[in-house]
Amino acid sequence: MRTHRFSLAALAATTILIAGALLALPASAQQQGPPLQQGQQLPPPKPYKPIAIKLPQPVADQSFVAFRKQMGDLAQKMDRAGLAKLVAPNFFLIVGDKDAADRKKPGIDNLAKALNLDGKDTQGWEVLAEYAQEPTAEPDPDHKGVVCAPADPTFDENAAEQLAKDTETDPGDWGYPVKDGVEVRSGAKPNSPVIDKLGLYLVRVYPDDSPAGAVEGPDFVRIVLPSGKLGYVASDQLLPLGNEQLCYVKEGNAWKIAGFVSTQ
Repeated sequence: MRTHRFSLAALAATTILIAGALLALPASAQQQGPPLQQGQQLPPPKPYKPIAIKLPQPVADQSFVAFRKQMGDLAQKMDRAGLAKLVAPNFFLIVGDKDAADRKKPGIDNLAKALNLDGKDTQGWEVLAEYAQEPTAEPDPDHKGVVCAPADPTFDENAAEQLAKDTETDPGDWGYPVKDGVEVRSGAKPNSPVIDKLGLYLVRVYPDDSPAGAVEGPDFVRIVLPSGKLGYVASDQLLPLGNEQLCYVKEGNAWKIAGFVSTQ
């Protein structure tokens, strides 16, 4: 069974969707986390012990680079027939803990369903193009020889579980920087003073639902620093954990699109 990062049975395995973080995230899901219910309040910001992460690394196989370029070119052209040749016949579609793929239909039909490639707009093809640009991938524990992208960072999951308990948060309240040294600003504007820089560790996201936050838009996301102090980070510099993933398998010398794992 596939497990979400943190492996927390007691906490909801929600996914934080950071606006602007488009790496392999459907455009329809781009928002700064799930909305709060009426009367619900965020746990107050408090200091926390940083949990170190190791960023995912690109797949070294150069044939994978070429395959992703081919997939990206087909996405730009919205070439369904060409894409069909890249889809494995036993394409899987994991929704929750079940494979929702229709085995009576070819793989391309199930991929189209997963990404909404047959929609009236081009959104599904744009999502596919984003996946094609993602260089990282990690082994799928449920399918031998399959890798799924994007990969999550690695970290001490037991420590992360304790961190979530200590801060009264869910796994979906945490993200990670795209690199070491991401600037943290005092406000949600590019010219706001830099007050700190992020290291390679899990970062608590603290959605700003105030009227001012709504006016400032989705270019920045509010975070809690390990010191407990609030700050703002450019939203494209912070990534979510537990992304939806497009999966691949190498059959002989050729890569194929093997499946899709949904967070729904």
